[in-house]
Amino acid sequence: MREFPDRVLLVDDEKDFCAVLSHLMTREGVESLMAHDGETALKIVRLREPDLLILDVIMPGINGMEVLRRVKEVDGNLPVIMITGHAGIHEAVEAIRAGAYDYLVKPFDPLELMKVVRQALAGRALNRKNFNLSIQPQDTTHPLRQLMGPSDAVSRLISDVERVGKSSFAVIILGETGTGKELVARAIHTTSTRRNAPFVPVDCGAIPETLLESELFGFEKGAFTGAEVRKSGKFEAAHGGTLFLDEISNMPLSSQARLLRVLQEKTIYRLGGNKPLAIDVRLLVASNRNLEAAAASGSLRRDLFYRLNEFRIEIPPLRDREEDILYLSKRFLDSTNKELRKDVKGFSDSALGTLVTYEWPGNVRQLQSTIRRAVLLADEVVKKENLDVKDASNPVSDPTDALEVQALPNVLSLKEIVRKRTITIEREVLTQVLSKTGGNKAKAARLLQIDYKTIHSKVREYGITINKEYNRGGRDHG
Repeated sequence: MREFPDRVLLVDDEKDFCAVLSHLMTREGVESLMAHDGETALKIVRLREPDLLILDVIMPGINGMEVLRRVKEVDGNLPVIMITGHAGIHEAVEAIRAGAYDYLVKPFDPLELMKVVRQALAGRALNRKNFNLSIQPQDTTHPLRQLMGPSDAVSRLISDVERVGKSSFAVIILGETGTGKELVARAIHTTSTRRNAPFVPVDCGAIPETLLESELFGFEKGAFTGAEVRKSGKFEAAHGGTLFLDEISNMPLSSQARLLRVLQEKTIYRLGGNKPLAIDVRLLVASNRNLEAAAASGSLRRDLFYRLNEFRIEIPPLRDREEDILYLSKRFLDSTNKELRKDVKGFSDSALGTLVTYEWPGNVRQLQSTIRRAVLLADEVVKKENLDVKDASNPVSDPTDALEVQALPNVLSLKEIVRKRTITIEREVLTQVLSKTGGNKAKAARLLQIDYKTIHSKVREYGITINKEYNRGGRDHG
């Protein structure tokens, strides 16, 4: 789990409001410092070197905008989130131009604030570690290193590919859409003794059911209306080599039965033909679904699943491979610079924070299209606003919904009011996310970007029940 850097400096002349923010930071594992005027804030910036500034615009003495300008003279990379009780487009634009990371208007949603804080701190952490975006994979001889990145996850993929490549095993490759399942399949083929023979990919989800069998097995002249000449299928095209069936779970059951017979007998019949044709093909299949669950539900034949499941490779999603996100972002930036004849130098801290905290539901394909568009829009460096991504991980569809609690008594302090609202929001969010993950606390912690111990203690503290319905068909992590 990604760690937060050390400190956030909270600057606001309202002491109770600073205390509320400090309480919120502490709950997220972030150390906070407080200042109630601009002069004190500047001294703390010089002496304590915070990783993030949350700064009120209107304060007595030196106002927030002047503090922002002076802070940028001391540390130009320090992210500063400006906050104000007086909304204004002109002020927001001025703050961003002066170097502010973001601009929030009171009262703001604590969830929205923490999302911005996480992104800002992630970018700052990368800058402090002086992460080299030009990092090159250690083993430049393996294509998966160049195409997928230098992470330990890719190292394990390479190990699996080399282990199974020289065998004749059928292989199931699992992974979300856009993770690179065909790249892994091609790497297996290249590693095998069949490397000089054809590699033939077939997307089972892109071919209509009525045409799939003729595509796979071919057909004789006159086999059906429109079959004016004999045509060989993909099995014949892959003879001696490798046939890769992508999205195998989309194959109709009737075609699955015929595929199983082909694998068992190593012969095919063209549609409309009665002459058996011997074939020598190694089969690799891929899916973005759990094929074991598909076999249990009946959408995939159990006997076919058992025949295919000789070896299994699982590709982790891009969101779990921070090192690869950074490597691929730089790679896509370089290639787009060349394509567009531009010279965009790299990424701002805010852009880096967004890249490594975003969920990337479309994985590498989405990252590539996002970086290409960002380079088109960028001038010297890619900034956060150039990245056209929406926060897919926020489980609350409308942030204001979470704040609609009953009116609280006037005798409560601001700190106590916000504490009660925070508890209400946290409980609601945790309940929604745990429902979404089937009660899997480890997955919920990843979605919410908090560590496992925190989510475990909050579930216990708020009395959230992980009921049987949550756990149906899954395993409760914790």
